[in-house]
Amino acid sequence: MKKWAIYVVLCILTPAIVKAQAVVADSVHMTSKKKVPKVQYGVASFYHNKFEGRKTANGEIFSQKKLTAACNTLPLNCWVRVTNIRNNRSVILRITDRMHPLNKRLIDLSHAAAKTLGYTGHGLTRVKVEYLGKTKPVELNLMEQPAQP
Repeated sequence: MKKWAIYVVLCILTPAIVKAQAVVADSVHMTSKKKVPKVQYGVASFYHNKFEGRKTANGEIFSQKKLTAACNTLPLNCWVRVTNIRNNRSVILRITDRMHPLNKRLIDLSHAAAKTLGYTGHGLTRVKVEYLGKTKPVELNLMEQPAQP
């Protein structure tokens, strides 16, 4: 009899508990939107080759040849301009992945992006990261258009 009573109580209360947890999760998710910093300074590294072909946080397959990066302080699928402070070279790329939460670096770039910035021989460099928004920058669209005769 006791087992039956416990079973009935659990069947009645479980949907209410699950619904309450879902409401709390939704409210936390909706209120956790942080203001995105427009400019950040920090240390950049670049991905190890072992990540080639693996899925990124946004579901895409990582390629060292693409201009992408991992960052914990910027939203996924946003566009940023990364400038190497040592030589003033810059590149526009998209944030597609996250780094380990304990990683102290600001951004982790693909090999193509690191090569564009000119620091593949050093491993690390100081950078300025400028948030450009969620839409593809107009200057990239202009560069991709074929030359008009």
